[in-house]
Amino acid sequence: MIALALRFLVGAMSVSAFAALGEAFKPKRFSGLFAAAPSIALVTLAMTFHSEGPRYVAVEARSMALGGFAFAAYCGSCIVIAKHAWCPIWLAAVSAWCVWGVVAFGAWKVLLVLGGAP
Repeated sequence: MIALALRFLVGAMSVSAFAALGEAFKPKRFSGLFAAAPSIALVTLAMTFHSEGPRYVAVEARSMALGGFAFAAYCGSCIVIAKHAWCPIWLAAVSAWCVWGVVAFGAWKVLLVLGGAP
């Protein structure tokens, strides 16, 4: 219970700090981007390091990086698909999800083949 309360407090403080950092940049839309993912990822990695150790955190950090890469591919595909007015929104969403899946699971498979995954 104490660990959960600590996670909540540290997470809230880091989200606030990253939101303040985001306010310094233009346009203000970026403040939400800075507030969410980086702050929660850093808090999670720090608390996991404390409870599980550096090897476990290294695997988790690599997984987060690959997930970020897959998310960037998803965002890029959304931009490309959104430029086509003829495309129905459900087809655009399914197509972007497929891009994310191919990149995410492809990267995971490459790690398995190269022996980098546990």
